[in-house]
Amino acid sequence: MKMRPLALVFAGGLLAAPAFADNPREFLQEALKGDNSEIMLGSLAQQKGDSRDVKRYGRILVSDHTKARAEVLSVGRQFGLRGDRRVADEARDEREKLSHMRRPEFDREFVHYMAEDHQKDVNAFRDEAHERHGRVSRLAETQLPVLEKHLRMAMAMDRRR
Repeated sequence: MKMRPLALVFAGGLLAAPAFADNPREFLQEALKGDNSEIMLGSLAQQKGDSRDVKRYGRILVSDHTKARAEVLSVGRQFGLRGDRRVADEARDEREKLSHMRRPEFDREFVHYMAEDHQKDVNAFRDEAHERHGRVSRLAETQLPVLEKHLRMAMAMDRRR
């Protein structure tokens, strides 16, 4: 698999992002950070979001990425992956940025970041799904439709803002 950046938002603007690497363990580590990041930012959207759509999207992110996180950990056990709660640096930076914004401004930034981040996630998961990494590639393939759904939702909200 080629190195492909994954900006985690969940991401405003194009940010430098952690790379999904060439080996399955590194892919799983980055996927876990991504899930943790989406859960963190989705929770923030539920608290600070202005619109019902943004709050609902935050709930969906938390729910879907909590499920995805459990799947990553299940597959990751064979690689010694631990269930830590680390998030991507970009997501931590985005949380800090979002925490200082008022509601309408928060919604615009959050949705824009999520659209860009999920596009990168979809690309990385699609790449891994085409690898021959057994359970890890199958995991990427099964999680891809949910990431694509998140991307479509974020893009639709971003166009309306």
